Amino acid sequence: MPGPHFRQFGPPHLAAIALAAALAAGLTFWARRSRSRAPARWAGRALAVVLLANEAIYLLRGLQVAPLPEFARHFLPLHICGVAVFLTAWVLLRPNPYAYEIAYFWGLGGTVQAILTPSLTAGEGFPSYWFFTFFIAHGGTVAGVVLATWGLGLRPARGAVVRVVVVSNLYMLAVAGINALLGANYMFLCAPPAGATPLFFLPWPWYIAFLDLLGVAIVLLLCLPFAIEKRLRA
Repeated sequence: MPGPHFRQFGPPHLAAIALAAALAAGLTFWARRSRSRAPARWAGRALAVVLLANEAIYLLRGLQVAPLPEFARHFLPLHICGVAVFLTAWVLLRPNPYAYEIAYFWGLGGTVQAILTPSLTAGEGFPSYWFFTFFIAHGGTVAGVVLATWGLGLRPARGAVVRVVVVSNLYMLAVAGINALLGANYMFLCAPPAGATPLFFLPWPWYIAFLDLLGVAIVLLLCLPFAIEKRLRA
């Protein structure tokens, strides 16, 4: 049975936000209190398995409810948050500096915004399957990135800002081509999302340019904790 209409900042939404924050803080606190990084690595691997299993079930569920052309238009993991799920799982299972950079900036820059303003619509509120899979994927991604950064000690390398901005824009161009081929709307490049989000206040295509510039600003802002950390150590 489908759930009720999703209500932004309603009790289920606030509970999901609180659980995501608690998971991120709890895992990181536990990892930093441990004398070795072995518990944090095992926690990261367990979280990676949950993320991958959730994504696999989501894809299988999509194949059940939609014919193949519709599945290709709506269920492929081509949104920024969908890619961030796999990158975060990769980093937690086998740390890679370049995968970590993109997971960090996409996970905290994009996925946090998606948690606050979900693109959930009628029938996808609590307690529907879509509500749970959405917040498991997005909350788990944020928790995984936070754990990798402040629990396992990973950091963006020099030049990460330029690399992430270039990769993000190249990926956007690639997704635009896929959208044209499939008649899809991945990354919301063809139309705004159905859910309530204040970031899409401009008409198409101007909101794309605005969000691109906003993304650069968010990437720079997400570098601030490391600049502060470096200054304090110095």
